[in-house]
Amino acid sequence: MTAGVIDYHAPLNALVAVRGHPFDRDPLEAVFQGMAGVAATFVDQPAAAQLMNPDGLAPYDALVLYDMPGVDFTHADAPGYVDPPKALKTGLAAALEAGIGVVALHHAIAGSPAWGQYAEWLGGRFLYRPGPLRGAERPDSGYRHEVRHTIAREPVEAALAPILDGLPDQFEMEDELYLFNVFEEDVAPLLRSGHAFERDGFYSAALAVKGDMFSNVGWEHPAGSNLVAWAKRAGRSPLVYAQGGDGASAYDDANYSRLVENAIRWAASDEAMAWARARP
Repeated sequence: MTAGVIDYHAPLNALVAVRGHPFDRDPLEAVFQGMAGVAATFVDQPAAAQLMNPDGLAPYDALVLYDMPGVDFTHADAPGYVDPPKALKTGLAAALEAGIGVVALHHAIAGSPAWGQYAEWLGGRFLYRPGPLRGAERPDSGYRHEVRHTIAREPVEAALAPILDGLPDQFEMEDELYLFNVFEEDVAPLLRSGHAFERDGFYSAALAVKGDMFSNVGWEHPAGSNLVAWAKRAGRSPLVYAQGGDGASAYDDANYSRLVENAIRWAASDEAMAWARARP
């Protein structure tokens, strides 16, 4: 890939890990089918975890996370947090040290809550229940469906420009938004939302799990970040996280599909690898 330019027809293979959170499979698969030259292989969790190692990912140019492993909603005191298998911990760490590019989407930010390193790799954490994060107690996170909001591009360094290629300076989307923990000091901002990320505009995830949907009664949460896409280094690998992608309104949005394809093609590039390895 020439610096700052994406070849939208170059052949790439992407492993797309799914399951752990409800989603509409056919419309999501259609997003990837619209990417000329990208062969996307969907693998459900927990089978996908068995491929998250250097050998399992060898046939692929990028790993896409649209999964949410490690959260047990059937637990007596739901949600239960499930420790990841040791093979996944060592395997994924090795894959990231080897430089596999990663694109994480939407609810992937809530995956593997019992695994602290996972949040550090992705650059944030959505919490389904109150608990410790980075040495401090945090409230459960918030959600809000079907939000029509304006997204604006952030100024970025030249190495990151391909991720935003073809996106207007501002655009609107209808999607689910999260009020959650973003490690802004550790990421390179790409996109910000004009929505107000404040407690009164969101609902409690913990209450929703208990059956009290669309409620924030008794729930408190500090104002959060309006950052909805970023790039960062994970191990020695380039990683892009995009907060959007809840359902058909996002899947059908041309700007969203462009962002996802850009992110995949960038994460799979030698330029992205060099960028990641040059970061602290």
